[in-house]
Amino acid sequence: MIDILRRITREPLGMIGLVLVVLIVISALLAGVIAPYDPIELRIVDRLQGPSAAHLLGTDQLGRDLFSRVLYGGQVALKVALISIGAALGVGVLFGMIAGFGPRWLDNIIMLFFDTIRSFPTVMFALATVALVGPSLETVIAVIVVTTIPNYGRVVRTQTLSIRSNEFIKAERAMGASMVRILGVHVLPNVIGPLMILASMDIPTVIALEAGLSFLGMGVKPPTPSWGSILNDGYTLIRNTPWPIIAGSIPLVLITLGFTFLGESLRDLIDPKLRKNI
Repeated sequence: MIDILRRITREPLGMIGLVLVVLIVISALLAGVIAPYDPIELRIVDRLQGPSAAHLLGTDQLGRDLFSRVLYGGQVALKVALISIGAALGVGVLFGMIAGFGPRWLDNIIMLFFDTIRSFPTVMFALATVALVGPSLETVIAVIVVTTIPNYGRVVRTQTLSIRSNEFIKAERAMGASMVRILGVHVLPNVIGPLMILASMDIPTVIALEAGLSFLGMGVKPPTPSWGSILNDGYTLIRNTPWPIIAGSIPLVLITLGFTFLGESLRDLIDPKLRKNI
């Protein structure tokens, strides 16, 4: 891990991505220390102010400090991304390895399940689910987990199918090794690398989906700060002030660039076929 970080810092884009990701994560974790104001505190007398020493990104229509709301919105974004991606990875790895190593009929059933989920457009599926269940952070996470599982499951299945025919796998099976041992000791370490690359690039997509649902009023419930709800406020007030839209857009752009650059660097380092020194 230390070696990978050292090699990432040698790449300009990797270094930029790592710095952006670290800054965003630290700012979200330390929001309670860094934020100068309570993100939901109403100060009507300070409404719609521009950037100043007191309010670095200005204030919204209720006088709430936008800088504080952006910091706390980062906690919501990272919570959604880490929980949903982590859960989808766990389930996707399990189903993918079972599909790739199990009998043909079980593989067909699992792939039918994956294809059924992927047949629904992600945004439409999310909107329909939220409309039926109701907007909440838990609903957003559940939607992202369900729609992301097939992405990881297909990758793991493909990798497992290519590994199961190797000689060392056949030797393990001949010696009576259980399927759990083969999958855990031999298959999983060989598929985790590509999954880490894919997960790092999926994080900004997941955060953008949560922001989009919150923008439509179908994500995090007010007054909880979210980058999407900040953008929604800015859209309704665009004729009065541009600062809420700017405040909500900046973190989305930065986190997308950060994880994309970091994912590209990880891909070049972890995937031997894409290493620049080969």
